[in-house]
Amino acid sequence: MVSRETLITRYFPGKEEEILCYAQFLTTVGIERGLIGPREADRIWERHIFNCLPVITLISEGASLLDIGSGAGLPGIPIALARPDLTVTLIEPLRRRVDFLAEAVANMDITVLQGRAQDFKIKADFVTARAVAPFKKLKAMSWHLVKIGGSLLAIKGESAADEVAGVKGAQLHEIQMEGLPLGRIISLQKTG
Repeated sequence: MVSRETLITRYFPGKEEEILCYAQFLTTVGIERGLIGPREADRIWERHIFNCLPVITLISEGASLLDIGSGAGLPGIPIALARPDLTVTLIEPLRRRVDFLAEAVANMDITVLQGRAQDFKIKADFVTARAVAPFKKLKAMSWHLVKIGGSLLAIKGESAADEVAGVKGAQLHEIQMEGLPLGRIISLQKTG
C-alpha cells in the first residue's frame, strides 16, 4: 500500500501545499456549507480527490478545460493542480457553490464562472464532469462547449458500461494509475 503522502508528491508535484489546503477546505468549510457530507471527510482523498486523477491521462498538454457542474471543485481543482499546464475554468450554476469555489481557488490560476453549461458560448479542448448527469444527458447539455478535435470526458462509477452503450462513438476507459483505485471515464471526441 502506497502512503497518501507518496501519492500526493507523485501526482501533485510542486502543488502539494495547494492540494493539502484544498482538502482541508473541503473537509471543514465544504462540510459546514453542505457541499460534501460529514461522512465524506474520512474518505476525501480516496473517494474524491484521487478519484479525479485518472482523467488527466486523456488530456493533451497545454489544453483548455471546462469543468461543468463543478460543485465543490471536483474534478476541476484536482485536475488543475495535478496538471498546471492546463487552462482550467470551473462552471457552476449555484451561487453558494460559486462562492465556495472562488474562495477555494483564490490563490490558484483557475477561473470560476456562474451559470449552467447550456448558457455559455465558450469552447474548450476538453469538457469534464463528475456526478453531473447520465452521459447521454451530459452530452446534450455540454456538447456545444467542446471544440472540434476535443473531447467530452465524464468520470463515472461502476455503471459506466451501461451509459456508454447509449451514445454512438462514446468509449469507456478503465484507467489504473499506480496506487489509485481503478478510474472509469467515458469519452466522446468531437470530429469535424
